Amino acid sequence: MEGYVITIGITILIYMLMAGGLALQYGFTGLSNFGLVGFVAIGAYTSSILAIKGVPIPLSLIAATGLATLCAYPIGIIALRLGGNYLAIVTLGFSEAVRMTLQTEEWLTRGMHGLTKIPRLFSGWVEPSRIDLCILLLLLAINIIAFLAFRKLVKSPFGRAIEAIRDNETAARALGKDTAQFKTRSLMLGAACAGLAGGLQAHYLTFISPEQYVPLVTFYVWIALVLGGADTMKGVIVGTCILVGFLEGSRFIGDFVGGISEVKLASVRIWMIGMALICVVLYRPQGLFGRSIVRN
Repeated sequence: MEGYVITIGITILIYMLMAGGLALQYGFTGLSNFGLVGFVAIGAYTSSILAIKGVPIPLSLIAATGLATLCAYPIGIIALRLGGNYLAIVTLGFSEAVRMTLQTEEWLTRGMHGLTKIPRLFSGWVEPSRIDLCILLLLLAINIIAFLAFRKLVKSPFGRAIEAIRDNETAARALGKDTAQFKTRSLMLGAACAGLAGGLQAHYLTFISPEQYVPLVTFYVWIALVLGGADTMKGVIVGTCILVGFLEGSRFIGDFVGGISEVKLASVRIWMIGMALICVVLYRPQGLFGRSIVRN
């Protein structure tokens, strides 16, 4: 039971880091990023490949975060200057392009076979039975640091600028703000969080393959934001806990309700998530802890 609780905690904290980056992009800047999983995949594969080749895990994670950040820059430069909803389309296409590349470039990624024997965090440093607990504590510390940094960032002049851009980009531009530059920086910061989350997840699972990085992962993170509220870090935390807790807890419905196959149970879970989203949108459109409805 203890091991299961630790596993749930690790999953929540990994998704929470992704959701924090997306909240910075969408909740505070108004950027519709539908390709978050692409940056997660870049971080996961970069860190895994480097670590397999003998690079220390801390350096591999730094490289993963850096590459994910750099990949966001050209996307921002191209899409954000077009305006409208082009960013959503471009980022979704980008994530699928990343996944297709991971499948086809077998010389580097081993394609659909995936990467195996990825060095695990804390392996050789602590007893095998305590590795998961150490990973949980590491992720908790990283999330605390990240969310404190986000809190300080959104209260800084940069944070006030991106919130102004979110609420009324035309007015912000009229005041002399380079809105494209601010949005690009916000996109890069969010991508850095996603890349770091991907690297940490890879070193926890020790196996990754392209089929793990489908658009559904992105939309799970979006669901967490919708549930909790995209423009407040409290909403990000609560929304992620609710989502992951429900996804994992609902696996045991079959133990209490007989005659439900695994296939039918998966459909029931999706239906329940959909109904919960409908109720939130109808009665609490800003999310459970959202302060206001985010406008693009």
